[in-house]
Amino acid sequence: MKYGPLVLANLFRKKTRTALTIGSFTVALFLFGLLQVVNGAFSQGVSVAGADRLVVVNRVSIIQPLPLAYRDRLLRIPGVSGVTFASWFGGVYQDEKNFFPLFAIERQSYREMFTEFVVPDDEWQAFLADKEGAVVGETLAEKFGWKIGDRIPIRGTIFPGQWEFNVRAIYHGQRRQDDTMQFWFRWDYLDERTAGRKGIVGWYTVRVANPDDATIVARAIDDRFANSPYETKTDTEKAFAAGWVKQMGNIQLLIMTVGSVVFFTLLLVTGNTMGIA
Repeated sequence: MKYGPLVLANLFRKKTRTALTIGSFTVALFLFGLLQVVNGAFSQGVSVAGADRLVVVNRVSIIQPLPLAYRDRLLRIPGVSGVTFASWFGGVYQDEKNFFPLFAIERQSYREMFTEFVVPDDEWQAFLADKEGAVVGETLAEKFGWKIGDRIPIRGTIFPGQWEFNVRAIYHGQRRQDDTMQFWFRWDYLDERTAGRKGIVGWYTVRVANPDDATIVARAIDDRFANSPYETKTDTEKAFAAGWVKQMGNIQLLIMTVGSVVFFTLLLVTGNTMGIA
């Protein structure tokens, strides 16, 4: 403790130098913390993935479709206890900056598959009764001020044209990390309006009776459709989500690299400060 007053006196002897040194540390730590937040955001889909769900996509690419006829064939595969499907819509609300996921969903089975998303029964029934109905996440509804009964115009991109939907339900997540920024509407409405693309879906989500058999069931699915015009690639939901993150690059390696550079720079700053003190 006898050196305490001496240290303080030296710190305030050059106030500008002390402020710049502290500022360097603060900015560096802030950047490292920000990178960790970004990493957490990218990994969120992996952490909430269902252990008993598989995702079935076209083996060529996820942007290639699969036939609607595969649904019944998937249900007949041993170990499969449920099947639903969806398609990526890719529309724009008002401005390109207002991005949020828009999915055309199978209206009967989607809610049963994704039980972490909670929709009031009366609202879900209203959605089922309206071909132009939509279900939106509570965070999305709050962002744009939407409420039940609002009519939402969407400009199609993948599926061109002007589309309008009626907000019939607002869902919330059972867990804090559940994604409540999604917009769902009925796949049959999409299928009805898209001549030349009828009877196709984007991907299937399959529930397995026993999560321990997920790998076996995934292999059985791909074997069933091998050498067909629409071969499949099946992964667990967790592996599928992790694959999306990897397409953005090795985020973990990037963070470790930037973090190492930041802290090495801090050592240089500290050494320089000590040298001129």
